[in-house]
Amino acid sequence: MLKTRGNRITWLGHATFQITLADGKVVLLEGWVDGNPACPQEAKKLRRVDTMLITHGHGDHIGDAVAIAQKFKPQVVAIIETAHWLESKGVKNAIGMNKGGTVKVGEIEVTMVQAVHSNGIQDGDKMIYGGEPAGYVIRLPGGLTIYHAGDTAVFSDMKLIAELYAPEVAMLPIGDFYTMGPREAAMAIRLLNVKHVIPMHYATFPVLTGTPEELRKQTKGIAGLEIHAIKPGESLG
Repeated sequence: MLKTRGNRITWLGHATFQITLADGKVVLLEGWVDGNPACPQEAKKLRRVDTMLITHGHGDHIGDAVAIAQKFKPQVVAIIETAHWLESKGVKNAIGMNKGGTVKVGEIEVTMVQAVHSNGIQDGDKMIYGGEPAGYVIRLPGGLTIYHAGDTAVFSDMKLIAELYAPEVAMLPIGDFYTMGPREAAMAIRLLNVKHVIPMHYATFPVLTGTPEELRKQTKGIAGLEIHAIKPGESLG
């Protein structure tokens, strides 16, 4: 059983999560809510955002980030080129960091880690370079450590993430086509040595064909593994 230690993890669909801390502060992972077709209508009514973490600049991760940042004035963490683009759009309190670095934002500590993907930002009729994509290791109050992989393929250095940061929960894309599918995600789980996995980035569009059921088939030999296939709008903790 996953012990969230006073934190509540809510999946808003696709790769977007809302983490509510014990003191009521809210961390938003990715900036795609209102335009997110997988997010339930009621869940789109954000009431508070204190911190927002952006893994990369594709529209299904950053599409509502500027509007959210302007409304709630959160600290926004992104790789430096994406942070610079956000600042150019009027976003305040952007922290532009890079992989391997760690920053303390309010009550959480965030380490930016590798992701194998691309990162172009659609700016009007132009696609501009947004720096490299990233994932995050997030240490929450109470000691819970979460790994949000962002959009990524499986890569062997996930073993280093396990050794360095020992995340208890991994949020992993499984949809295939743009990211890992279930077969690759199963290998990621083995490399990360995690026992709690929340599948993400699947079923939003027809091309994303990976399913939690297939992930379970691919990981049936991993002792003690719990795959938390919650529905958009549902929470753990």
